Amino acid sequence: MLLCMLKFSGCTLLAAVCLFSPSLAHAAGEDHFPTNEDMRHVRSMAAPKISPDGQSVLIQIADATADGGKSHLWLVDVKANTSRQLTYSPSSDKRGESAGQWMPDGESILFVAHRGEHTQLFRLPMNGGEAHPFEVKIVPPVDESTAADAIPPAKKASAGPEAAKPEPVEADVSRYFIAPDGKHIAILVRDPETPGEKKEHDDKADAIWVNHNPHGSRLYLLDPADGKITATSVPPDVQRVAWTQQSDRLLAVTEGMNGAGDLAPAGAAWVVSAADPAHPSQIKSAPATIGAAAWSPDGSRIYFLAQNEADAPPGYEDLYEMTVADGSIHNLSAGFEGSTGHDEPIAEGDKVLESAELGTHTTLIRFDGERREPLHFDTTTVSQFNTNAKHAAWVWLGSSSDKLPALYYADKLGDTPQTLNTPNLLSATWTQVASQPVSWKSDAFTIEGLLYLPPQAAKGKVPLIVDVHGGPTGAFEENWNALTEFLVGQGWAVLRTNPRGSTGYGAVFAAANKNDMGGGDYRDIMAGVDAVLAKYPIDPSKLALMGYSYGGEMAGFVEGRTDRFKAIVSGAPVIDQESEYGTEDSSWYDRWFYGGYPWEHAESAWKQSPLADAAKAKTPFLLLQGESDKTDPLGQSQEMYRALRQMGVQVEMVQYPREDHGPLAGGIFGAPSPEPWHGFDGRQRIVSFIKKAFGEP
Repeated sequence: MLLCMLKFSGCTLLAAVCLFSPSLAHAAGEDHFPTNEDMRHVRSMAAPKISPDGQSVLIQIADATADGGKSHLWLVDVKANTSRQLTYSPSSDKRGESAGQWMPDGESILFVAHRGEHTQLFRLPMNGGEAHPFEVKIVPPVDESTAADAIPPAKKASAGPEAAKPEPVEADVSRYFIAPDGKHIAILVRDPETPGEKKEHDDKADAIWVNHNPHGSRLYLLDPADGKITATSVPPDVQRVAWTQQSDRLLAVTEGMNGAGDLAPAGAAWVVSAADPAHPSQIKSAPATIGAAAWSPDGSRIYFLAQNEADAPPGYEDLYEMTVADGSIHNLSAGFEGSTGHDEPIAEGDKVLESAELGTHTTLIRFDGERREPLHFDTTTVSQFNTNAKHAAWVWLGSSSDKLPALYYADKLGDTPQTLNTPNLLSATWTQVASQPVSWKSDAFTIEGLLYLPPQAAKGKVPLIVDVHGGPTGAFEENWNALTEFLVGQGWAVLRTNPRGSTGYGAVFAAANKNDMGGGDYRDIMAGVDAVLAKYPIDPSKLALMGYSYGGEMAGFVEGRTDRFKAIVSGAPVIDQESEYGTEDSSWYDRWFYGGYPWEHAESAWKQSPLADAAKAKTPFLLLQGESDKTDPLGQSQEMYRALRQMGVQVEMVQYPREDHGPLAGGIFGAPSPEPWHGFDGRQRIVSFIKKAFGEP
């Protein structure tokens, strides 16, 4: 269905003492909001990793879209508070370097890059020298060209000692996990293509037997000292790994192959001994939804995220503790009134730390038995925490609505953090607009949102753009957002709402849209429009609504329910639940929302399809769609375009070649993208479409 998430802070409208943030009190000539071209020059940062001695930080910086969108690793010196680029890539490499990590001795770092024909694991010494890849060659576990029904038919193999033995083949490394003692690196390797399979493809004997692909992601152990690779017997597909602090065991989490998860959750957990990787042991009590995990310091317990115990949307997770000796499981976050699950758990003695959403804020929660302690930070959102082995230094990323993402450092959590100098994320200084938390009543719920007002609101009424987040199990957080700055720069107010079904407010709220998409959530959004119209200088004759993914679906609902908006923009929507269910990448998520299979619940599926109200549509409608979208396929936008066009509604549709669901959204929102002009084009069309509807030049 829809999995594009965004988020945002909450006080009531009545509690808002003043309507305008001091940061908005600029003379017209002093404001510099981003132009569309400025949006192509935004860099991003991610995945900070503190060195073992706590003196340096490795961080991944993505070049701006205008510079190719590649990522590189930078090194930040904590004491000097300076940063420098550490890795570079040849022009032939379109991806750059990613997934940087320190070796436990601090003398080198590892990273992943695609510099030749394969994605390789590189090691870069910190005392100087070039990065060199580990040679990952394995005997292919699978060779479809030798199957009995292979085309062209496989030649009969000769018997006896002269029979040809399979040769090792170079393979791609997708992920890696370093043991705390540095003696092993767990690597996830996709079964490589054999020479016979390559010949089949070259000869165009390339029919695809759906859901019968025997190739999977398998777990191997790499010895960094000599490069020796040892296979484990953990079945594919392996998704993630967690080492014990003693480095003697690891937990491997697998997912069923060939669409098994489309039928029902198909995860499993395995414990692997580093000394005996050929005999993994499955943890039978682990739920099939098990995800990110971490061991307790003594190796006796495993903390992990898995599906919430309540009747909540798939992917809405609780934090659990498992006792390894008997497999017993305890829910540490039962009844939690926020939402857990942003980052991997971090074991801290007998306690465990997990990031969480609390309304429009994010923080770190210390779970200590039944006690839950939210930690305090200087920014409204924080994420991607990392610490060294002794927990003697911490780094994380933080931002607020009017504060760009920054890298923070502290010797221990709770100390006043140091802001570390990193490369500038913007090529020029923008005017920053602080969000104003708003809330309102809708049915029995209190709904929160974030309102952004342009400087023009100090002098008179301004147009309003209502932005709807994806998911629907997602939320707007009170963090910095480039697209919002761009929209406010047009002289428009922006309202971002968290209707029922959003995360950050507990499982009951997240589940409140079950079998009711386009119902109560639609009313929540419209009540928010009425609330800000009543309290803020908004022009009721100039309203527009936009959204991507589930936000795009809500745009479709709004199209057939009201004519209050002058323009509606829908990115990658679901339009027809039944046709989307049969063509999307995975359907398990959708099934929960209308109670089962759409052919058995046709009335519910149709009621929750925007196409059902297309005959009532009147508002000019713009569709933005990636041609390679597997989450909400191209056909969904095509259905809406055809319906509105044949109903005589003004409708425009733009398709973006090569773009999948998330990448197109990121490019439009202002994230670095390898597609140089798609995001620019999308933003330009959004602004032109809305301005035309508003009667603006």
